[in-house]
Amino acid sequence: MKKYTFVFILALSFQIIGFSQSFNYEQKQNNTSMLLGKINKETLSQEPHSNWFTKNYNQYTPDTETINALKEQVSSYTITAFMGTWCGDSKREIPKLYKILDEAQFPLDRLTLIAVDRSAENYKQSPGGEHEGQNIHRVPTIIIYKNGKEINRIVESPVTRLEEDLLQSIQGNYTPNHHIVTLTNQLLEEEGTEKFLKKSKKNIKELQKHAHKTNQLNTYANVLFYAGHTKKALAVLTFNTMLFPNDAKTYMSLGNKQSKVNQLQEALESYQKALELEPTNKKITTAIATIEENIKNTHSVEE
Repeated sequence: MKKYTFVFILALSFQIIGFSQSFNYEQKQNNTSMLLGKINKETLSQEPHSNWFTKNYNQYTPDTETINALKEQVSSYTITAFMGTWCGDSKREIPKLYKILDEAQFPLDRLTLIAVDRSAENYKQSPGGEHEGQNIHRVPTIIIYKNGKEINRIVESPVTRLEEDLLQSIQGNYTPNHHIVTLTNQLLEEEGTEKFLKKSKKNIKELQKHAHKTNQLNTYANVLFYAGHTKKALAVLTFNTMLFPNDAKTYMSLGNKQSKVNQLQEALESYQKALELEPTNKKITTAIATIEENIKNTHSVEE
């Protein structure tokens, strides 16, 4: 038995090592090709990805003055970009990034490009684990490093133009989109979930000006939830109901995740609050009926 166990572990180890060393890994999902893990420009320039990559690369014309400024500064930095070959924002921005870096004569060996998954069980994750600890909640996410330390990041789309955002990031005059997620993540890491919620009034004052849409923290919570960080996800969703107390979607999102982890009574209360805000919403009434039935069945089993 020990012999077979050793052989199994050894085989599994070779599989893991083999994947960690793989490059431009391709996976088929629903008859479409999806790249995962570390990838490069050469693969994106080939079919089927060339259909969008080459077109968007060729069509983009960076600002010459900004490119000249980048040439003088960017070569001493390193960049890690997370994208999805299934993601419209990534298909738009990543070809632009390569065009900018090429014209700025940035050495591409200082660029790491990582493709993440879109499936629920591996949401915004890379099989090689490169996403871990990086707070990748939207793609593309372009992270700029100096001497191994992150100095800034561009999230989902540029605030102005991508080359200008890169320059401003290097010069330290830049705040990315969805900055509320970065700040919330920092607070969670520093305070933990319980303290984070206890200090909710103070945290709301600090973060309110960055809270533009309910889906900013909802998307972040989804990433946390499917990565197995359930307590953090529920804390973020609870906090989002405090930021947007008059939006039914925040309570629906919270109730949905509560029901998934079998917190049925809490989920029912969340959906009931959502119903108070949107009394005619059929999705809410259907969810409430389902949860009430599950609570009833649970009580029957216990009895």
